[in-house]
This record gives sequence, structure tokens and C-alpha cells, in this order.
Amino acid sequence: MANQFPSDGSAAKKVKITASCFMGLSHLLYLRDYIKGIFFALCELIFIACLPITVGKLIGLVTLGSPHPELPIKKRDNSVFMLIDGILILVIIAIFVIVYLMSIKSAEKEYGEYCRTKRFKSQKESLDSTLGSSFPIVGLAPAFVMVMVFVVVPLIFSVAVAFTNYSDPAHIPPNNTVDWVGLQNFKELLTGHNNWSIGFARIALWTLVWAVLSTATCYFGGLLLAVQLKEINVKIAPIFRFVFILPYAVPSVVSMLVWKNLLNGTFGIVNRTLQALGLLSTGQTIPWLGDPTWAQFTCIIINLWAGAGYFMLLSMGTMTAISQDMYEAARIDGASKWQILRKITLPLVLYQTMPLIIMSFAHNVNNFGAIFFLTGGSPTVADSTTTMAGGTDILVTWIYKLTITLMKYNYASVIAVIIFIVLAPFAIFNFKNTKAYKEGEL
Repeated sequence: MANQFPSDGSAAKKVKITASCFMGLSHLLYLRDYIKGIFFALCELIFIACLPITVGKLIGLVTLGSPHPELPIKKRDNSVFMLIDGILILVIIAIFVIVYLMSIKSAEKEYGEYCRTKRFKSQKESLDSTLGSSFPIVGLAPAFVMVMVFVVVPLIFSVAVAFTNYSDPAHIPPNNTVDWVGLQNFKELLTGHNNWSIGFARIALWTLVWAVLSTATCYFGGLLLAVQLKEINVKIAPIFRFVFILPYAVPSVVSMLVWKNLLNGTFGIVNRTLQALGLLSTGQTIPWLGDPTWAQFTCIIINLWAGAGYFMLLSMGTMTAISQDMYEAARIDGASKWQILRKITLPLVLYQTMPLIIMSFAHNVNNFGAIFFLTGGSPTVADSTTTMAGGTDILVTWIYKLTITLMKYNYASVIAVIIFIVLAPFAIFNFKNTKAYKEGEL
């Protein structure tokens, strides 16, 4: 049958249909590639043998279990495990589909090679060709599987929780089951007229203000320091650079906790110093961390102290790449230092550092340490009793409180999804503007 197999391309459809009906069937029946055929056939046979388990896990993913109060807790359905198992099964099915498509493409490719050479490959030639062409796939396969299991599955699980009622106290496994609720959590947080929606709107607005101001102050503060240190003509300029970078070099958990004590409204050294200098009367204090507005202002200022050094070094490094001939020509034309900064330095530095500014904005949206270790989200506001969100909490610190304290995993997942939707375009834009992406090489 193999000797009579047409080599004019007329059997291409037959090869494709046969390969589509069962993995490796075309390799075994028509193409005489028994090694590939047996490998692909074994993959499908194993998948078929595991179908009862697969179907059971998929049913568990849909139902997330049933409550059985009559059973001991250890024997009840655990909705979280069923959700994770179901997602893992979906990933395995996706990998199987990819291998299935690869088997079809392989059959089409081998038939095209047969039509070109008018002969079948020997088993040794086929094995050598397979080992050579599949080496990149084999090399990347373990990393691909690990990414799917340890990256994709947790991400899908986090997103899936947003569409469930996984929360305390009525829906925490294994004592109770979890149910799919669709977009109910999104509606309650985004459009509900309750403390949760009010708290979310307040925190989302403050998160946006915090991200914009903290990025802008750190960037332009660092740029101003870089310009001043570049223009200063003293031998101790390197010492100033070292001093300004120290706040960035010290771990934020240490520096923020120190500032938290320094700015304490009752016994903090800042207020006591102002009183000693006569700027505050005895007994008068500034509520640096006790009033919501003052606390938000303080967070931005302390973040400026901690982050300006990084942008100072970044700006200085960029400024050294600017040709000195441009500055000299500007001075000859009578440009002032302000005009040189505005027309030459600032545009060129912005052009080089814009992707980093975008990523800094994304970082500040999720800047957990700067808020949590400085204020802990305090002070309390009107909706804090219900939502546990304080006046300086940003979305990421609120997620921490929702999961650790209130165990509102469904609401926390909704917020995480919203953060991803907002930040993903910034990350994609930043990546697409890198040189490696545009030129296709590193």
C-alpha cells in the first residue's frame, strides 16, 4: 500500500483527515514513520484512558461540589481544590490540543516531503530528523509546562475566584462549599449603593492620585537634583550623590517604620522639634498620620524622600549621553540655564526615560510597602468599620486586609482583576516600545 501511495499531492486531504481522526494514524498507515506514529498514538490513548478522571474534574469545576453536612469535614467537597483541579485539567486539555495540532502538522509536512523526494524516510532518517527539529520543542517543554502550572493556573484561579462567593463565614471550604455567582461581586463593588462600593470608589480614586503624584514628584524631584549636581562645580558633589541615594538603598520596611515613629502625633520627634523651635505652641501638634488629608500628603512626601534618589541617578546617567556640543551651541546663542533645561535637557531625558516612568506608575499603583509600613492604611474613615479600609489605603493594601482580616477573597479577587485590566495596557505599551521588541533582537 505504501508503494502505491500517490506522490503527486492528491492524497493531502486524506492524510490530514486521517491524522485528524486519531493522533499518529497517518504516520502509521501512510507515511511509514512508526516512531512518531506510536508516540502520538500513545498520547491520545493515555488521554482517552484518563477521560473518566478528566470528566469528573470538569464536572467538579462546574458544580464546585455539594454541601454534605452529615459527613465529617475531611470528607466533604472542597470547592477550592475542585476549582484548582478543574483549572489544571483545562491546562492539560490545552496542552493535549496543542500536541494534537502538532501531529496533524507533522503528518502534512511529512507527506509534502514524500511528494518532493518520491520516497519514504528510513526509521533512522526519521529519528535523526525528529531529534534535530524537535530539540527546541523538547528543550522548552519543561519550562512551558512549569509556566502553565505555576504561573497560568494561579492567575486563572485568582480571576475565577472573582466570579464566586468565596468569603467568610458562609462559604469557606471545607466546612462550606463555594458557588459561582457570575458578575455579582463586580456589581456590588462597582455599582452597589453601599459601604463597599463607596469604599472602593474612594480607594480607587486615592490610588490613582497616589500613583500619579508619587511618580511625578519622584521623577521631577530626582531630575531637579540631577541638574543641580551636574551644574555644581565643587569637589564634594559625589558625596551629595551618595547621600541622596541612601534613602533608596535602605530597605523601605526599615525607613518607613522609622518615619512612622518620627511623625507620631503625640511623641514624634518632628512635632517635638517644631515645638522646641517655637513653630508650634506647647501642646499643639500636626496630625501627620492622624488626619486622612495630612496622612495622604505625608505619604507622598515620604515617598519622594525615598524614591527621588533613584530617578536622580537615572537622569544623571541619561544626561551624560547628551552631546556637550548642544549645550555649547545653546550658550553661544545666548540661551539661559532655564531655556537649556526646558528645550534640551528635559525633552531628551524624557524621551529616554518615558518607558521607565510608565513602569514606575504601574509600580506605585502596587506600592504596598510605602503605604502599609508607614501608615498601615490608617487613619480610619466613615466606611472603615465595614470595609477595614483606612484613609491612606490603596487597592493593594486593601486587598491584603480583605484576605488576611476579613477573608473576603471574592472581593479581593475582583480588585486584583481590575488592577490587572488597568495596568496591563501600560505594561504592553512599555514592552512594545522597547528596542528588543521593535528590532526583534536583544
